[in-house]
Amino acid sequence: MITHPLSGKSALVTGGARRIGRAIALALAHAGADVAITMRTSGAEAANTVREIAALGRNALAVECDVRSEASARDALAETIAGFGRLDLLINSAAVFSTAPLDSLSLEEWDTVFDTNTRGPFLMAREALPYLRAAEGRIVNIGSLGGMKAWATHGHYSSSKAALHTLTQAMARAFAPQVTVNCVAPGWIDLGEESDAAPAKKFALRTPLQRNGTAEEVAQAVLFFATGPRFITGQILAVDGGLGLI
Repeated sequence: MITHPLSGKSALVTGGARRIGRAIALALAHAGADVAITMRTSGAEAANTVREIAALGRNALAVECDVRSEASARDALAETIAGFGRLDLLINSAAVFSTAPLDSLSLEEWDTVFDTNTRGPFLMAREALPYLRAAEGRIVNIGSLGGMKAWATHGHYSSSKAALHTLTQAMARAFAPQVTVNCVAPGWIDLGEESDAAPAKKFALRTPLQRNGTAEEVAQAVLFFATGPRFITGQILAVDGGLGLI
């Protein structure tokens, strides 16, 4: 058994300061990778995550980045390469979640979700591609069960994640053979937030495995794509306890 399968490799995790992104960053560090994370407004959380990664004996870097911006994405990649000298893994985790009735959804609300959830991964992947090709690296996008199921009160969010799933497959074809591209699509993930207590209970009862997922379980799925066979590309893996079967 290889204890540190990512030893000598480096990763960039967008939105890696907190929540699921943080769990992914720590899982990659546990596997041996040096890890850069991007943040926009989560400076304190980013500093804490960097300290946790460094405590594992890995090089860690927090990069300010607005994934919606072409210039910001380019600068974030340049700073990561300057810090690590290479890039083996790009994890597109930065995202926004929004609830709104579709028949009264504003154009601004629509654009805000798509700019982060779909344009962001495209920009980050495009800017990272030369480095990933040189390293024969991998991209893992974080999609959503909402991209597989149409949620009426989250029409813009579901559409943005469905677009990301299709973008994953397009990237897998376009970036082959040097770079593999896959996607992890979480269902309801319990992050222990008090505001989510009521819906969390409802979703747990509906889920065949009778519980919600954890951020660490999403991270383990990402780790599979980051360390598993290179003959896997263009796949969308639901991590949802079977909720998508309902």
